[in-house]
Amino acid sequence: MDVTPRYLGAGSFLARRDPRVLLLVPVLYFVAVANVADLRGMLVCAAIALVYYRAAGIPWRGVRANWVFMLTFTTLLVVVNSVFTAADTRVGAGEALFVIPLTGTEVTWATLSYASTLLIRYASLAMVSFPVAFAIAPSDLGVALARLRLSQRLAYGVDLTFRFLPSTVAALRETIDAQRVRGYEHSRSRNPFRKLASLKPVVVPVTVNALIDAEDTANAMDLRGFGAKHRTWMRELAFGRTDYLVMGGFLALAAVMTAAKFFGPFGEVWAP
Repeated sequence: MDVTPRYLGAGSFLARRDPRVLLLVPVLYFVAVANVADLRGMLVCAAIALVYYRAAGIPWRGVRANWVFMLTFTTLLVVVNSVFTAADTRVGAGEALFVIPLTGTEVTWATLSYASTLLIRYASLAMVSFPVAFAIAPSDLGVALARLRLSQRLAYGVDLTFRFLPSTVAALRETIDAQRVRGYEHSRSRNPFRKLASLKPVVVPVTVNALIDAEDTANAMDLRGFGAKHRTWMRELAFGRTDYLVMGGFLALAAVMTAAKFFGPFGEVWAP
């Protein structure tokens, strides 16, 4: 089964850009925010990321589940790693607001500032990364990676992976529907082992079909001589003036935030 990945940002400002821009911007943004420990500087970066994300034109209803999962997981990760635990960068940063009973960890304004910075950092990274999945035309991903001088095997492998995942999800849904017609019902037991055992009628056929599809794809590529010599791509890519402006803006952001870490206020945790 071949299912095209969701192309939710079709026609948007970012969708009209060279796909290499959408691949390089997250890298530059990561370089910028990795050097920011100050909440105020992180808010500036997040505002830029929000503008960039809005330019992708991704409808909320299409990625609502993705955002809920990402924010839930990120919040739990930040709370456990920055609030319930201590860090050397926050020792002695003001009086404690309260003490967590279970761990005895003192929570200060610096603690909350540090946790907020991490949460906003992860959320803003998702903002600049979502357009890679939803605003690049499915047929342009492989050629964009190849034009970035990556190995043709890696470029085509990533392209196939983006197509394989939605195909597997579609196969899973069809398998569940087919098994329900045959009387399958998911176990409502609280026993985790019994729940896993009840998934056998679904997991086994999906896994077998995924392996068969992967083997068929590999055989088809071998029959066409993939990897024997350098692959050519029909799609031609060229940076435009707007592409250079977007890339230059994020390159400047990375340079400014890196310099601010060493010569400015953004290298330390900010405590109000």
